Amino acid sequence: MLRENITDLIALAAVSQERSFTRAAARLNVSQSALSHTIKSLEARLGLRLLRRTTRSVAPTLEGEDLRATLNPCFEKIEARLRALNDARDQPTGTVRIVATDYAIDTLSRSKLAPVLRDHPPERIELVNDYGYTDLAASQCDAGVRYGDQVSDGMIAARIGPDDRMICVGAPAVYETHGRPETPHDLPELPCVNLRLSNHGGLYAWEFEAPDGSDLTVKVGGQACFNAIGPVMQAAIDGIGLALVPERLAARALADGALETCLEDWCPSFPGFHIFYPSRLRASSAFQVVLDALRERG
Repeated sequence: MLRENITDLIALAAVSQERSFTRAAARLNVSQSALSHTIKSLEARLGLRLLRRTTRSVAPTLEGEDLRATLNPCFEKIEARLRALNDARDQPTGTVRIVATDYAIDTLSRSKLAPVLRDHPPERIELVNDYGYTDLAASQCDAGVRYGDQVSDGMIAARIGPDDRMICVGAPAVYETHGRPETPHDLPELPCVNLRLSNHGGLYAWEFEAPDGSDLTVKVGGQACFNAIGPVMQAAIDGIGLALVPERLAARALADGALETCLEDWCPSFPGFHIFYPSRLRASSAFQVVLDALRERG
């Protein structure tokens, strides 16, 4: 019954407010005769007289006024909600969940994602720290961030950072005590700080490039081991041992002399951070805003 009456109730509300069939018909974009017929049909179904008509005016009866007083707040709420939905149509809303390493999270959240949160209050961003090669679907993540050479096949990838490189660093006291390695082959004899990977529980093997361009992998030892790169670098600053860390992460410690590099000629550059996501993903407005903010410009 509500469905067949809703149009008639809108008509009643318009006539009651305008106090005129002519003005109400113009407002509803219907003919005056059609509007009059609609009101009469509603009165007939309800068995009540809702409007008092005279040659000069139209006014609701007591029953009509009671019905109008009930209807108006409901219609106002509906119209307000529809306006809000229309206003939000082009505004990004929802949650974007991204898996990344702590270094990537710190870099991106400070430089690129913080403005998104400030400019788009309805949007939420969740950053998940994980060094493993996460299954996005299983972890309910929309996207992941990895270095360009670590992105899996079958994913759409977009560069979001400049080229980087992993450099070997140590505190001056470590070099004074243990000497400075001349090649990566010297590292197993020196105290080092290890990084444990979460995807298989193994230790990260330090990767270098020989002068002839061939890849070289070295397993190192030491007293300290962490599962995040931040504590690895701090341990190096504290003189626990040598560490292999991102060059940009170590920039400040290198500038103030807390760390010094070694094996520079063995540390090549590689593709920087990329965001990756399934090719089948239908990007939400919220995800598109995040993607646009992260993309490397120029």
